[in-house]
Amino acid sequence: MRRVRYLGIGVLLIVSVACLLADWVAPPYARQFRSEPDAAPSRQHLLGTDDLGRDRFARILYGTRVSLLLAPAAALWASFLAVVIGGTAGFLGGWVERTVMAATDLFLSLPWLFLLITVRALLPLDVSPITSVAITFALLGCLGWAAAARVVCADARRLATSDFILLARAAGSSGFRLLWRQVVPNLRPIGLAQFWISIPVFILTEANLGVLGLGVAEPLPSWGSLLRELQSYSAITGPPWQLVPLLLFVTVVSCFHLALLEQESPV
Repeated sequence: MRRVRYLGIGVLLIVSVACLLADWVAPPYARQFRSEPDAAPSRQHLLGTDDLGRDRFARILYGTRVSLLLAPAAALWASFLAVVIGGTAGFLGGWVERTVMAATDLFLSLPWLFLLITVRALLPLDVSPITSVAITFALLGCLGWAAAARVVCADARRLATSDFILLARAAGSSGFRLLWRQVVPNLRPIGLAQFWISIPVFILTEANLGVLGLGVAEPLPSWGSLLRELQSYSAITGPPWQLVPLLLFVTVVSCFHLALLEQESPV
């Protein structure tokens, strides 16, 4: 199990380094080689070109970099909201916890993906690529905290009745000082776990939005826009190098799950 976990981490590191070096190992993602549309792989174009003459290898590297940089940012924001909201509710208890958990249950009962699609569709579509990236992942972060907040709330409730909290209260610590100085630091492990769990979820969600044309705006590539090219039957039955974005997407998401595997406990 430990070797499998290290294998997943190693693959993620290799992919991340390759994406960070995209400016040096591939041509610009928007550059069109108009004389070579739908070209086969060659020394100049390792994975050929698309129907507009853009280098597929470059677009895969830049699209992967968008997801690997901004999905963790969205997961960090969602985990922060989960710790703040869930931690406060679990620590205070009573009507505060009941109100927050009721709101969380209502939030979770909504079709999350359809809510995200609706909110994104209400925003302008003719925005710059950078703005579309910021909007997409900001929405993911703001709408993806509810499930993690329930887990954090349960842990904060347990901490609120623990011995060291009772000792801190006896020493004169109370209120939000007790929350931020004693409870929140002890929520860090579960917050970190929720952060790592959220990353592949947000990568998958961005891909779904991109396939529907509501994700990152062209010409900036993303996994969603790359996978959208495979919607037609001709793309599936076409040259095999067109499936590289799908294979890389499945590999990266799987490696995130492998990296979350617990290390083997010593016997």
